Amino acid sequence: MNRTQLDFGTGPILPLLLKMSWPSIAAMLAMAFYNLIDTFWLTRLSPQAIAALTICFPIHMLFGAIGIGTGVGAGSFASRMFGAGKDVKAAQTAGQVIILSALLGLIIIVLTIRYHDIILKIFGATGDILPLARQYLYTVVFGAPFLLFTMMTNNLLRAEGKPNESMNVIIAMSVTGMVLDPIFIFGWGPVPPMGIRGAALAAIIAYFIASVLSFYYLQLKPTKYILNWRYLIPNFSIIYSVYQTGFPSVIVNLTFGLVLIVYNYILGYFGSLAIATLGLCFRINGLVVIVFFGIGQGVMPLVGFNKGAGLHQRMIETVNIAVKISVIFSAIVFLLFELFAHPILLLFTNEAELREIAVPALRIFVTMLLPVGPILVWINMFIGLGKGITSMILLMIRDALLLIPTLFLLPTFFGLNGVWMAQPLSNALAFFIILFWTKRELKMITKAI
Repeated sequence: MNRTQLDFGTGPILPLLLKMSWPSIAAMLAMAFYNLIDTFWLTRLSPQAIAALTICFPIHMLFGAIGIGTGVGAGSFASRMFGAGKDVKAAQTAGQVIILSALLGLIIIVLTIRYHDIILKIFGATGDILPLARQYLYTVVFGAPFLLFTMMTNNLLRAEGKPNESMNVIIAMSVTGMVLDPIFIFGWGPVPPMGIRGAALAAIIAYFIASVLSFYYLQLKPTKYILNWRYLIPNFSIIYSVYQTGFPSVIVNLTFGLVLIVYNYILGYFGSLAIATLGLCFRINGLVVIVFFGIGQGVMPLVGFNKGAGLHQRMIETVNIAVKISVIFSAIVFLLFELFAHPILLLFTNEAELREIAVPALRIFVTMLLPVGPILVWINMFIGLGKGITSMILLMIRDALLLIPTLFLLPTFFGLNGVWMAQPLSNALAFFIILFWTKRELKMITKAI
């Protein structure tokens, strides 16, 4: 067995969980840092450039939602098949991912080219923001097939027990984007300055390199994914199994895109600086939330494998350890953000007027970190169990049933601060609902032991 392939069914759980989680955390931190670098350079252009990027962010999230959702479904299915000893079915999943990423990417390109202005206006682009947002979106959409393939195969690599390879792909993508960003935005040598369009072009090249590296790792021997031409023929049974878990994840990520539309719509009444503040808060806060996603991504294949292998007690212990880690980490980081909000924001913007809005916004916004860690661990537990519908319902309760109404309600009482308060409040309420559901699920599993 390749030394990078981990055995999910034996050995101490904490070291195994850390080995599965830290590459995902490192990869997503690299991606978040790339997003922050994007923000850093575009603030040098204008606050309108940041606002345009913020407008495009939920659209970009929709692209990612399709890739992440499909990848989550493929990874969950493959890990359960590996646990059950059905390696051929797991291997066939890789071929289906190749077909799905190409087809879905082409659909995204065609729809965006035809309806780009309509899409941007729906997402809140107006006035001086619309032309900049159009430049970015019309360019970056051509990277959609490469982004989708990278997102999907990343989950397959983790399901096989190769978290380091999945990390390498994302880091390569992030570093490429970070290096090319200032060159294409401001121009260097023979490269002309392209402004916000340059940031989009840097992203396309980064996605392409990541997709090539993903394909290389997917077939790198020894591997359980034996790529065969006949696996590229659509297998509707496997596709159904993938989307049985993955489609709810797509819906959840699309809902998050809807949440960002609502944010942009409400913040539009407070001006472009408020929209730019949202972009800063999401990116800075995202550095921490990504750690929770990494822990969750470490949990998901472990839960799936142990579920498939019938190791129920080991699966429950994995979830409990992950929750403890996330709680300790969130408490520490919350205190750091509260104490150092101003110097942190000073790293990303020299605009005094923007910082005046962003400092109190960030201090309110980060209180969401306290409940969000356990929430993401439990959600990934349900995905690993193959219960994508359950994970969708729970996240829809948080985002659609709780967050969106509070986004409309709180600003009427607290003004702009009410917008920032909506995330912490909705996550706190969702915590208790998801905790109840998780305890109920674990109780049923314990009875089955």
